[in-house]
Amino acid sequence: MFDVNETLSDLSPLAQRFTEVGAPPHLAATWFASLLRDGFALTATGANPSFAELGAEALRGRLAGQVGDVDAAVERIMSEFSKLPVHPDVVEGVHNLHSLGISLVTLSNGSTAVAQGLFDRNDLGGYFDRLLSVEQAPLWKPAEAAYSFALEACGCEASDAMLVAVHPWDIDGAHKAGLATAWINRTDARYPAYFAAPDIEATSLVDLGAQLGGVAA
Repeated sequence: MFDVNETLSDLSPLAQRFTEVGAPPHLAATWFASLLRDGFALTATGANPSFAELGAEALRGRLAGQVGDVDAAVERIMSEFSKLPVHPDVVEGVHNLHSLGISLVTLSNGSTAVAQGLFDRNDLGGYFDRLLSVEQAPLWKPAEAAYSFALEACGCEASDAMLVAVHPWDIDGAHKAGLATAWINRTDARYPAYFAAPDIEATSLVDLGAQLGGVAA
């Protein structure tokens, strides 16, 4: 079970879009972090917000006073989500994992349409059995209800599933829901000690495949 945003998709081009609309490029990372923060806050109150609507509103707040035409800038940046590339290791890594006979699905806090577009652009759609989103779930990840929704949709027990993500908060949530976990650490980051440790740490999806089934990295 794969997270999509940042785990499979590469968000780094967003910084250039911020520059193009007249905002500092570092705001891209700040904006995405604030989007997740506010999504988690709403999840804690029992709400299930739209990722796109929340993202656009968070952008308006970040861009106010930074650019002239805020609405045009928001539209331009949000449209980049439908054009993002995958990380360099993703195509080979997905092929390798699929060759091991592993059933591949996504579980994203974003929309299934974004995941579908990402896979269509990279000829990966045929490797995934299901594209799932919390749009159809009771709550966002890392709430347990999100992972339970995905398990039920796949007809799978938690003990037979693994969550693959770059986000430690997602790893922690999946662990607490009973799933095995794999943390993709492409940047040699330090895993936060306050989250449940992943079962596997891998430097890429190719490395993950090698650890799971002996695929040559």
